[in-house]
Amino acid sequence: MDESLKAQIETHLSYLDGLIRRGCEVRDTLAIDPSSSSAIAATRAWQEDCGVTINQLSGGSKAHWLARSFSEAFLICSADGRAIAGAPPDEIVNRLLGVLEQAVGSLSRMEDGPVASASPETPPPRRFGFVHNPELRPVLEQAYTDGRRALEQGDYDLALLTCCGILEAIVTDALGHKGFIALTAADTPPGKIADWSFETRLAVAERTGLIRGGCARLPAVARAYRDLTDTNGEGGSKAAISERDARVTGQVLHVLMRDLNPGR
Repeated sequence: MDESLKAQIETHLSYLDGLIRRGCEVRDTLAIDPSSSSAIAATRAWQEDCGVTINQLSGGSKAHWLARSFSEAFLICSADGRAIAGAPPDEIVNRLLGVLEQAVGSLSRMEDGPVASASPETPPPRRFGFVHNPELRPVLEQAYTDGRRALEQGDYDLALLTCCGILEAIVTDALGHKGFIALTAADTPPGKIADWSFETRLAVAERTGLIRGGCARLPAVARAYRDLTDTNGEGGSKAAISERDARVTGQVLHVLMRDLNPGR
């Protein structure tokens, strides 16, 4: 790779990392007091900086997938599926963090060409380098791509189930790497990790400091996702899964991925 291009990419990655750290701080501040004038001001300033950076990385093209993802982060959908403005501030922050993570992933995989040369139509697959089991990483990358495609196509059942499967996999991987002694000190239930429920794994991961409070937003239908499959393991939804349920679950996934990969 050309040294000047490499330096340019490293500069962008460093700045994106700073934006992600600021975004996490903004998110935590909003969680404590969403009506705080200083928190709101900090959030707006951060969003403006995100906008400038995304514009640079997308080459100023509003049609670029990164620019579109940034714009869509501020929208919510009406009951008939139409996009309308007005997503809650904390939700916008989580969405923008996801967009920044995608930008990091795109730059990290670049080998040649200008910084904004990533496909303008399709975002790159999500990387799972933080997962300790190397054999699991390509499986998760494919699942992430499939889940995103399902969401875009309106298959909210599949999108939510896929996100939950990824959530459980990365949390289980992190718990297994944490070690028996650390888990025992966190007052964990008896039995192997594989025997614990999805809810239990999330709770233990939070108590041991692997993740923070992002799971509080996980919809009830997502927490019970194992019950949404039939005896053959195929999709057999017993409860209606809304677009919001699927999207919020995806946002929680982004937050937990960030928690489990603090060094990025």
